[in-house]
Amino acid sequence: MPDEPAHPAPRADQTPPITLRRLPWHAPLAWLAAGARDLRAAWPVSLFFGLAFWFMAVAIALIFSGSPAYTMTIVSGCFLVGPFLAMGLYEASRRREAGLPQDLGASLTCWDRRIGSMAMLVLVLLVLELLWGRASLVVFALFFDSGMPDTTRVVDAVLRPENRSFLAVYLLVGGVFAALVYATCAISIPMILDRDTDAVTAGLRSMQLVLQQPGVMLAWAALIVALTLGALLLPWAVGLVVVAPWLGHATWHAYRSAVVDATVAPVPPA
Repeated sequence: MPDEPAHPAPRADQTPPITLRRLPWHAPLAWLAAGARDLRAAWPVSLFFGLAFWFMAVAIALIFSGSPAYTMTIVSGCFLVGPFLAMGLYEASRRREAGLPQDLGASLTCWDRRIGSMAMLVLVLLVLELLWGRASLVVFALFFDSGMPDTTRVVDAVLRPENRSFLAVYLLVGGVFAALVYATCAISIPMILDRDTDAVTAGLRSMQLVLQQPGVMLAWAALIVALTLGALLLPWAVGLVVVAPWLGHATWHAYRSAVVDATVAPVPPA
């Protein structure tokens, strides 16, 4: 009987280990540039998802202005739907990178083989969102001195001098929860799409990237916030139709840049 090899070849169903790469300081600009190329190349798919994100933003604004009591309900719905829409954009970028034709149907159903991991990740996001909402109510109860404001005077009430301590604590608490959501999702969803990784592993690797390279990832978060706010400031937040898919495609390239993988195909030229 011939001797067995000292190092047997890995089985086909084994996935390579997830190793993070050191990112240069200008990496977020490269991600935006690559995302813009995907946006142009896959514009029909990008337009569909951009309209979907824009519709969610408009729905939240209309509910908040008309029936604020239901705002958290619609926000929770967006936390359910948003990650699946984002995965559709990552699928469009993945297909372009692999030289495959764009397919809206494939982008809409790319999560179906990863439903378990996505469901667990969405559950984590919902729990964070609920805790965020509860913490906000506690901050209002303890620090807000003018009574609970209605939607027509909320800005004026919050910016009153007697509510400065409330504003500081509210921003601090909101920042903590926003940082948790960002760290959990920075590269976890494209990782689930690309490697069929479980939600816990993907979320922990995403947090590891943010903690190990806070400068680059903070710059990336600042760009996301700035572009999103700019899109929201346009009439009816119409800028989201372009900015939301642009950031989605760029996030795919953030994942590809951050995770070492010898099988990565080169990004097609513009």
